[in-house]
Amino acid sequence: MISAILKTCAAAAALAGALAALQSTQAANAYDSATYAPIGASTSVPWGWVDFCQRYAGECDQGALPARDINLSATAISEIARVNQWVNAHVEPETDPDHWGLADRWDYPLDGKGDCEDYALLKRKMLIDAGYPRQALLMTVVKDGDEEGHAVLTVKTNKGEFVLDNLNDEMRPWTATGYRFVKRQSQTDQNVWLTIGPSLQARL
Repeated sequence: MISAILKTCAAAAALAGALAALQSTQAANAYDSATYAPIGASTSVPWGWVDFCQRYAGECDQGALPARDINLSATAISEIARVNQWVNAHVEPETDPDHWGLADRWDYPLDGKGDCEDYALLKRKMLIDAGYPRQALLMTVVKDGDEEGHAVLTVKTNKGEFVLDNLNDEMRPWTATGYRFVKRQSQTDQNVWLTIGPSLQARL
């Protein structure tokens, strides 16, 4: 089922190419001024990730890898933007209680529905399958302006860190999202999570 999603994405991505190229040109200054988030100590792993790994063990048991960043070339910007826009356009937002009858479940949106972490998981998988390093694609927990927990995908590059968000089609520098960053996956071990800035509790 995931392979079918990826094939559909490949066809749709060509149509989004021009838009992505325009976006990458307009955002050049933002890319040049991006920074890196201050990473702290190890912290608790979100239950949603633990549960996801129990159901998709083969995607979580590869062990530690050396840290790697994405080289943020014009091609990379275009490809990452296309994936971000395609997933946002083709997944229908639905809360976990409505979707699964559960308070929290992280999963691939195989039926075309999902919430924030499901969007992020699919973008992560599609980019890994496209050849980008897992170590640079980090599931991340943030808090929004209402102090509600939210999940995004951090893209760590040689020009700073960027966020892919289901609430925005732009690949934005992490400092331009308006979120309070809480924790994310370690680059070297996806099953280790690290604090970002001050330690906070997020409901994810």
